[in-house]
Amino acid sequence: MTAPVLAPGHIGLNVTDLDRSVAFYRQALGFEQLGAGGEGARRFAFLGRDGKLQVTLWQQSDGEFSAKTPGLHHLSFQVDSIDQVREVESVLKELNVSFAHDGVVAHREGGSSGGIFFIDPDGIRLEVYAPSGAEHAPAPSGSAPTCGFF
Repeated sequence: MTAPVLAPGHIGLNVTDLDRSVAFYRQALGFEQLGAGGEGARRFAFLGRDGKLQVTLWQQSDGEFSAKTPGLHHLSFQVDSIDQVREVESVLKELNVSFAHDGVVAHREGGSSGGIFFIDPDGIRLEVYAPSGAEHAPAPSGSAPTCGFF
């Protein structure tokens, strides 16, 4: 039996304040709200683009994101160019988002891919990157993957 080819589906994230998180993901990353539901403290929202679901936000958390516990390390979004990464960075700066590094960084020394690393309102680590164009950007972790240690 041959294993099926798996493609990424959507990502589900627990959040503490659904309204705040929906606003962040729409403003910061340009997602559309495709749907929502639930009642009281158990609500959810479907976010995506062009009708395709990409992120589901679940309001069911009362804690903080922790890099010290098993689970999600970070969530990464790919764009076509470093210029698009910089456009997202500009929007994030207007929203006073906290960044892990100053500006676009390469994924590793000598690498051409790179991006920006930041956190959402619940402290979830996020990345927006392009597969090329970061050849001259600094590599904060040297030859180790930048996205692994922020």
